[in-house]
Amino acid sequence: MAATIDSQGEGSRPMLRRLMVAAAVALAMLAALALTFRLAHDNAARALTERLAVSAQSRVQTLESVLAKQRAVATVLADDAAVLQALAQPSQANVSRVSQKLERLQEQTSSAVIYLLNRDGVAVAASNWHDPDSFVGSDYSFRSYFSDALLRGEATQFALGTVSKRPGLYLSHDVPSGDGPLGVIVVKVEFDAMEQGWARAAETTLVTDATGQVILASRPGLRFAPLPPVGAGQVSARREVPGAGWELWIHAPGAEAVRAGLLAAGTVGFLFTLLLAGGVSAARARTRATRRIEAERRYRADLERAVAERTRDLSDEMRERRAAEQRLAQLQGEMVQANKLATLGQITAGVAHEVNTPLATIRLLAENSRHMLPEDAPDLDRNLAQILRMTDRIAQITTELRGFARKATGELGPVPLKDALDAALLLTASRRRAQDIRLTLPQIPPGLRVMAETVRLEQILVNLIQNAQEALEGRPDPEIRITLRDGPVLRLSISDNGPGLSPRIAANLFTPFATSKPEGLGLGLVISQEIARDFGGSLTAEPSRAGEGATFHLDLPKAA
Repeated sequence: MAATIDSQGEGSRPMLRRLMVAAAVALAMLAALALTFRLAHDNAARALTERLAVSAQSRVQTLESVLAKQRAVATVLADDAAVLQALAQPSQANVSRVSQKLERLQEQTSSAVIYLLNRDGVAVAASNWHDPDSFVGSDYSFRSYFSDALLRGEATQFALGTVSKRPGLYLSHDVPSGDGPLGVIVVKVEFDAMEQGWARAAETTLVTDATGQVILASRPGLRFAPLPPVGAGQVSARREVPGAGWELWIHAPGAEAVRAGLLAAGTVGFLFTLLLAGGVSAARARTRATRRIEAERRYRADLERAVAERTRDLSDEMRERRAAEQRLAQLQGEMVQANKLATLGQITAGVAHEVNTPLATIRLLAENSRHMLPEDAPDLDRNLAQILRMTDRIAQITTELRGFARKATGELGPVPLKDALDAALLLTASRRRAQDIRLTLPQIPPGLRVMAETVRLEQILVNLIQNAQEALEGRPDPEIRITLRDGPVLRLSISDNGPGLSPRIAANLFTPFATSKPEGLGLGLVISQEIARDFGGSLTAEPSRAGEGATFHLDLPKAA
């Protein structure tokens, strides 16, 4: 009996050890799963917080850009001569001119409305002057953005519109004068498009003012209410909006972090299960077989990949060779054309030089003939005087042609802008007269000078005027408008009423060899832009609208 009991005790010990090992393994698995869940959850939560911070910063930058642009509109309009005149002399013509100007600015800047208040807070001009609910004549003296702007020069207020009932930010700036402010210019900005973009994201985006009230929200129901608290399990980020006294908040549910933790824990548990399910002997056999099969598979895969890569390399080499041959042929054609143009320039300069000698002889003979005329031959005297004037004009043209053909020195100095423009207009006058193009010119003071080099500045102007004339070929009522904006940097704008720039040409306007002309090289604007940069300025094209012509802006530093 005692032997039986001992035998049963010895048989129960291995089972007990196996149970203890199994329990230890199970506890280790649970601990590993818990640790895996915690690490994966924390990493995912940190990643989500960083992503929200990046999104918040991006949205703050967008919001700051919109506010800066609209503040600039109010600041610029506060010093506008037409605005000052409308407040000082509020005639119908002055007020109407300002309203039309505000309407154009409202469309260009995407603001909701722009309006001008006099010293009493009454709107005298507005961008919606032609709408049934126009602001013109309305009294806004009760608005804090009016009174604060008169006191401090600038003010902001976020409120509902009294007419539109739509929320928006009002940016105001006083219109100063020697005797105090004449009035206030107000720009209203609405953020519907921005809020709709936020609403399409999974996060909740809110903007609060200095009092903690929500003024912008991806969910309209939260607007004009206190900032809601961060919910349990949510992740949030906050950024200040510089210069506005606002704060931008982004809230997102933390379910993504929980899912990441569960996925990692499940993966680890699955791996543990696979490890425990296999036997040592079977695992070794499977490992050897798997390694042999894997080696064979990798060998075949490496061989196939090497063949595929070599085939792809050969195909790429053939394509590159064909492309290089095409580029070579194109460049050869372009070099031939450039050589023709250079030769034509040399011939033109030579002809202009050779014309001077017979021209001087004609002038001398005409002057001698006038001295030899009897006093009773007035008709002959007028004819000879006309010949002298024609020789002077021919001499002026040949002088400009030889000057334009001269090699630029590369040295910058003060250049009279009016002289350079007159020379360019003279060189392009024949085609302009042939097309009957109307030319509108600015008043340029004779002493106005820019830092440039005469020959290269004339080259830019001739190129821009010629391009405008070519764009007006066959157009009814052709017109070229040249305007000047004075300042530390002078802006000379050349516009035409031609068909405008196509999207394809506009996208590659300053790219070498990109041209819409059948015989053009596509280098004129590229060279002109580089010359302008050498002068310390720039050459840009205004975004074109179909049927509204093209406008180029040449910015040049003003000479001291």
